[in-house]
Amino acid sequence: MLDKQLTKALNDQMNYELYAAHSYVAMAAYCSSESLDGFANFFLVQAEEERFHAMKFYNFINALGERATIQALPEPRNSFSSVQDAFEQALVQEKDVTKKIYHLSDLALDRREHATISFLKWFIEEQVEEEDMFDSIIQKLKRIDNDSNAFIMLDEEFSKRSFTAEAE
Repeated sequence: MLDKQLTKALNDQMNYELYAAHSYVAMAAYCSSESLDGFANFFLVQAEEERFHAMKFYNFINALGERATIQALPEPRNSFSSVQDAFEQALVQEKDVTKKIYHLSDLALDRREHATISFLKWFIEEQVEEEDMFDSIIQKLKRIDNDSNAFIMLDEEFSKRSFTAEAE
């Protein structure tokens, strides 16, 4: 049985992962409105990944005999000045997720909740990958600037992205 503060923090993180998915769908909608279907696909796949993360928290909370509680989602940002702006917002969001995971990990360490510590290691590694990926894409977008051919090629590359949940 987890203490109430840790249970609440795990539930908050599960809900934040759902919010992140919600935000990525908003980014996809922006890209779709700009006829950038590959970029839209990128964000829709990212939303799937965030829902997968939320379900990992859901299953973990339930496996420990606690109750997962779903909260209302705040409205995500829906307006972006460019695709690069959307990716920069995504990086800010991922950095926020990282801070929240670190805080959750610190809380689990303070409580000596070893199962939670072990569970969170996967998320810590995942966040390193997420931040690196978004930073790399932003750097590419800055380099291609007004090169429409390179932009179209990146859009095409992202149209092939898919999500496959890893085996537990």
